[in-house]
Parts: sequence; C-alpha cells; structure tokens
Amino acid sequence: MQNIGKISRVIKCKAAVAWEPKKPLVIEEIEVTPPQANEVRIKIVATSVCHTDLYHLLEDEAGFPTVLGHEGAGIVESVGPGVTEFQPGDKVIPLFISQCRECRFCKSPKTNQSGRDPQMMASADSRFTCKGKKVLQFVGTSTFSEYTVVNQIAVAKIDPTAPLDKVCLLGCGICTGYGAAVNTAKVEPGSTCAVFGLGAVGLAAVMGCKAAGAKRIFAVDINPDKFEKAKVFGATDFVNPKDHDKPISQVLAEMTNGGVDYSLECIGKVDIMRSALESCIPSWGVSVIVGWTDLEDFSARPVQLIAGRTWKGSLFGGFKSKDGVPQMVKDYLDKKVKVDEFITHNMTLDQVNDAIELMKQSKCIRTVLSVSPQ
Repeated sequence: MQNIGKISRVIKCKAAVAWEPKKPLVIEEIEVTPPQANEVRIKIVATSVCHTDLYHLLEDEAGFPTVLGHEGAGIVESVGPGVTEFQPGDKVIPLFISQCRECRFCKSPKTNQSGRDPQMMASADSRFTCKGKKVLQFVGTSTFSEYTVVNQIAVAKIDPTAPLDKVCLLGCGICTGYGAAVNTAKVEPGSTCAVFGLGAVGLAAVMGCKAAGAKRIFAVDINPDKFEKAKVFGATDFVNPKDHDKPISQVLAEMTNGGVDYSLECIGKVDIMRSALESCIPSWGVSVIVGWTDLEDFSARPVQLIAGRTWKGSLFGGFKSKDGVPQMVKDYLDKKVKVDEFITHNMTLDQVNDAIELMKQSKCIRTVLSVSPQ
C-alpha cells in the first residue's frame, strides 16, 4: 500500500552537484520533491562513475547545475499516483533508456529506444532544488544523490536477492558492451572479433563475444596493463597499436587472413571508429560503434561499405531496458555473466571527485560509490 504521508513530504538529502562544467562536484544538501503522477522516488544505495558522466562534465557547456550519475541501484521509497508496477521496498535499477511499451519504438523489435526518452542529457523537468535553485536531472536518473525521482517507464524491478552494490553496474556499462556483441553485432559461433578499448564497456563486449561463441577475440588497447584483465573476460589475443608501425587495421587483417568478422569500437573516438571498420573483412564484416561522442563527424570511403561491410551503432547494447536489465541481473545471479570482476575500487559518495579522477587517468575499470545504507 502507498504511504500517503511519506509521499507528501519533501526529502532533504545529500547529493553531488555539478554546478558548472569542468569543475569538481560539490556535496550539497538538496531537496527532492515527492513523486508526481507515474513517478517513483528511489533511495539510491550504490552507484558508479561512467565515462558518460565525465563526457557531460568535461565536454558539455550546457545543462548545469545538475546531479550526474546514471549507473545505480536502489530501493523504492514511495510512488506517485498511477503507479501500480512498483511499491515501497522494491529493489530497482533506474534506466537512462525508457521502455513505455506503448509507443511505436517500444512496440518495434528493431530498436530498444523509446519515443518518450528525453532528448537532452540534462532535463529541466527535475524534482531537485539546492539553495533555492533548480538542479537539472541527468539523463532522467541522477544517481549521485541519496534520493532521486524517476518516471516509472525508466525503472526496472530486479530480483530482491541481488546485491545492489554489484548490479548497479548493469544500469549502463556492462549491458552496453555485452549487448553490443550479442544483440547488435549478433556475433556468431566460431567467428573472429576485435574489441577496441578495454574499459568497462570494452571488457563487457569481450565477455559478450565469448558468450556468443567467438573463436578468437582480439583485445586492442594502448595500455598493456589491461590485457590480463581482458583475458579474464575471454580475450584470446592482444594487440597494442603502439607496438606496430602500420595501421592497426592492417595488423589485424594480416593476423586474420583478411580481417575480423566483427569489430566493436568502445572508446568514443572517431578515428578509432574508422580503424575498427577497416579492421573488418571487406565482404561481410560488421563493425559496431559503441563509444559515446557527439563532438566530431566521422568518415569512411564509400568502397569500404559498398564491398559488403556493415557499420552499425549500439545504444545500451540494444537491450529493451525494462525487460533486459532484470534478465541480466538474473544471469549474474546464475553466474552466466560477470559483474564483480569489473569493480576495481569501492568508495563513498563523498569521494566522488576521487572516483572521477581515477577514471580520467584510466586507473580504474569501475568505482562503486556507497550512497545510502540498505
């Protein structure tokens, strides 16, 4: 049953506020209003730092002040009018990709996107205020806060036995990389794959290639320290572009008798996107752009596609969010996918700037921040 008294009150809590771009986050007391119609207020238990948070903080000029964070997990505290799918106490993961199940997009098996997703990173339709000022919500989630309010179409109910300080990672990075391999590329058994970039998304892509039955998985990165970790997730070969005096696409073509069957770019750099495309075998290779960026154009020669290659993009690994995330949680509990192995650091929300610095310097895969006690 809904607790009307609880719903009616504003919650004051701690959050990491990004007041302006390129500046450290500030731990502030914010006010979080009650959930309105079709909304859910969530107590965030754990969250982690993703490159997309850094992208907004360091590259965007608009959309401030905001509460960042979109890879989190928590417990429903209260629900607004019209919400029947959730009740207080449910374990949930907030989603930056919605699934309303009603629009043209949600009804189509060809996409995992929804026509009701916000079209900007920092939405003005926020339930946060701080020091009398409206604070924007980041991709509809804002998990760097003890409490957040999310539309019910962007919340996934998960297994009540799931450890929130682990499965929070399934809110973005792991699903993004893993799904890019199994859902978007549709990697086939016995194939050869190349994954460019061995951050959390790239390692998850390696894991997806292995799960799909790939025979050889090339892990490509300029940091050789990451190769041992990639082996844990299923990589069979390791290539450091700095070790070669020719383009990496040529190196891979020579190692694979013409090119890999599938390549996945998990960095977000347009020159690497082209290299990944050119690393595929010309006649049937599939290359998937996974790394997020919106800063530059990318290019390729038409003949690189005319001959038979396919160039695709993948957002959140092609998962229909409300369906896919609970299934990935179940697969984790059934030991079918790895999650714990992505976590290199554990900190508290107060240490969020330290966690951001670790990611900027590529000294972590994922840092999990403890936000609230369960």
